[in-house]
Formats: sequence, structure tokens, C-alpha cells
Amino acid sequence: MIEFAESESHIFEEVAAVLKKYPTFESLRLADETVLSIPGFMVQLNRRKVYCEGKEIILTAKEYDILCLLMENRGRVLTYSQIYQNVWGGEALGSESNIVGCHIRRMRGKLSVEEGNAPFIIKCVREVGYCFETNPEY
Repeated sequence: MIEFAESESHIFEEVAAVLKKYPTFESLRLADETVLSIPGFMVQLNRRKVYCEGKEIILTAKEYDILCLLMENRGRVLTYSQIYQNVWGGEALGSESNIVGCHIRRMRGKLSVEEGNAPFIIKCVREVGYCFETNPEY
């Protein structure tokens, strides 16, 4: 990403003029970046990127989708069924609690959530589901 100060607008105009000479060059303008964040943790939704203390954390597509779903419903307990249906888009062929639990376990490991040093907690509500809560000690 290149950013220009207002005083450098002439540079932007020159770059745009050069790009217009190449009709096969595809222009893509994104709307403002949508971000979910809490202190020390940020998810860039348009880019599907996760950052903890400025360090990018690589998650699988399903782990990312689960994290976003939990963050968007911060403080609310989501059942295994709700998580599964929202992320996988249908009924589970096996035990939805095991499937969701395995993904959350791997995600916690990548995010270092189990150590308690993260700015949030993914709380397990036994036999019900999971809840995303901000860590008051952070």
C-alpha cells in the first residue's frame, strides 16, 4: 500500500496517468478497512489477517471464521451448533462439539490464549459452546 500526503498529490496523479496507459492493468479500490479490535489484538476483515501485539498470526480459514464469529458476538455464549452452522453452513456429519472444539484448541495454541497472556479469553461453557471475552487483566 502506498500513501501520499496532500502535498504529494501531484505524484499520485502522475502514477495514475501512467497506469491509464496500460488498459490490461486492473484497478481495484477497496472501501475503508473493516477492523475488529481490542487493545493488543486486531482482525482486518477485508484482508483476513489477524495481529496480536503487532505480530501476524496465521490461522486456517475455519479458525479465522470461528474467531470472527466469536468476536462479533463478544460476551455472548454461542452453542456448538450455532458455531458449526455459521462456519460450515449446514448440519454436522459427526459431533459438532468435537469438530468445533478441535478447531478452537488449535486456534488457542496459535494465539497463545491458553497461557492467559492474550487480551482475550475464549471461554468454554461446558456442554453448551464458547464465549469470547476480553481479558480484564490485560
